[in-house]
Amino acid sequence: MPPDPEPPAVSVVIATNRSGPYLAEAIASVLAQTAPAHELIVVDDGSPQPALVDEAVAGVPGARVIHQGPRGVSVARNVGAAGAHGNYLAFLDDDDRWHPTRLEAQLAAFGAAPDAVAGYCGLQTIDATGERVLAPADQTAVGSHLDVARRVTGILAPNLLIRRSAFDAVGGFHSQIRFAEDLDLVLRLAELGPFAFAPGALVDYRLTGSNTTARHRELAQGIDRVLRLHLAAADERHDGELAAALRASLAANERYVWWASLRAARAAAAQRRPARAVGEVLWAARSAPLGPVRGVVHRLEAGLGARWGPRRG
Repeated sequence: MPPDPEPPAVSVVIATNRSGPYLAEAIASVLAQTAPAHELIVVDDGSPQPALVDEAVAGVPGARVIHQGPRGVSVARNVGAAGAHGNYLAFLDDDDRWHPTRLEAQLAAFGAAPDAVAGYCGLQTIDATGERVLAPADQTAVGSHLDVARRVTGILAPNLLIRRSAFDAVGGFHSQIRFAEDLDLVLRLAELGPFAFAPGALVDYRLTGSNTTARHRELAQGIDRVLRLHLAAADERHDGELAAALRASLAANERYVWWASLRAARAAAAQRRPARAVGEVLWAARSAPLGPVRGVVHRLEAGLGARWGPRRG
């Protein structure tokens, strides 16, 4: 895809269904960018207190609020994108925040990769207070669309910057996907062209009790559905390389099922809730019966790779 002929102008879309305690901080992180955004669009997706959303946005130069009934985050982001004027799109969740150089670094990465359809940057996980890093940024550069399909690194809606032309070309977010909707979008974008990478922790993903990551069952099931949809399409096209990469991604999701459920089981046991702990293990056994075997194989392969180096041919 050829680069955009006009200078970069980033439209930022925040989809929210609440005013929330972090919305003002998210907006402030957009305003603090060393490469200023072109515009900020906040889509109120059925917030019970829309006046509080208006209040959070009031006074922000050029910002707009779009109110709608509850239709889901995918539709809300698409509505915001439809009203945007920039040739780049960035999506910020209402409880996350950006580091001041996020847009500057990512636009520079696009400048070095003019054929890139999308870019991503380092993302670190922080606690609800925003004061402690729970998981440092570990994103790395992908070599091809097959790396994206394997999910060798974390490319999510919060750390994506997308050419508007590419977003339109793939049709935006799938309106019927509620979990792992960003994975579906990333897989479709990867089929369109390469990604540009900006290293360093430039986005803070806030882990709270209400976001998708905390709902590991729904997330794992959503990832499974998205990967199987794309696998079916790859099989229909007889794209063996992509199909193999997606099957590797499915195996990784099975390992995630066990990792997340055992973590939840340990937490339940610590809270003296044995029935909940047992339920988590039983759910993992039903959802990913081969998960433990895949985990052992994965560790063995990783150990052999570290010992003998990457296989060639």
